[in-house]
Formats: sequence, structure tokens, C-alpha cells
Amino acid sequence: MRLNQVTVTMPDLDAGWNFYRTLGLKPVVDARPRYARFVCPDGDSTFSLHQGESGGGGTTVYFECENLDETVSRLSSAGLRFASGPEDKSWLWREAELSDPGGNRIILYYAGQNRIEPPWRVDVR
Repeated sequence: MRLNQVTVTMPDLDAGWNFYRTLGLKPVVDARPRYARFVCPDGDSTFSLHQGESGGGGTTVYFECENLDETVSRLSSAGLRFASGPEDKSWLWREAELSDPGGNRIILYYAGQNRIEPPWRVDVR
């Protein structure tokens, strides 16, 4: 099984379009004002926006960045406001947090091998 996409709900897809384009996602489908879909700049995962009034606050999306500190600096210069980070976490990830225009939590992070193989990984066969 492979994850194809994550879809978040937000009231203003134009604001979401601009936000996720600034993050570096590439448009695949533009059916605004109801729907928009992007491909992530690395790999083939996709991310979509669905118009709705009850978005925000309940969704957290993690995007891995090879050069987290540089990415955060570039995005801050582009006008995005970060709530925290970049900072090292006790679970061995380095993270920075911001919110999209719909109030969804966005975590930019770098985890290296700890992404899938942390020291406390459960070995289930």
C-alpha cells in the first residue's frame, strides 16, 4: 500500500493555492473554488485542498525538508509566518511549525533515518 494524497478542507482555496505554491508544491488540478491538487516537489505524493467551511485545527500535515533551516529561512523571507522552530525535538526530528490559511497545522521537518527507523522502533514481523 502506498499513500497517494492527503486532502485538507479550507474555506478559501485561493489563499490555500497561494500558500501551498509558496511552500513549493506544484499544481496538478485547478478546479477552484471547490478543489485543487498538487504534487510534492520530491517523490510522487500529492496533496489536495477541498473547499469547506469546517476546515482547520484538526489536521496536521508533515512535509519533510532535506535542508530544513534553509527552507524555513526562504519561506520566512517569502512572507510565511512560523509559530515555532526550527528546533530539535526529543523524538529526534528537527521541526518548524506554521498554519495554512484554513488553520491546518503544517510541520516542516527533517528526521533522516529516524523518520522510519528511530532507536525505539518496534520490530514486528
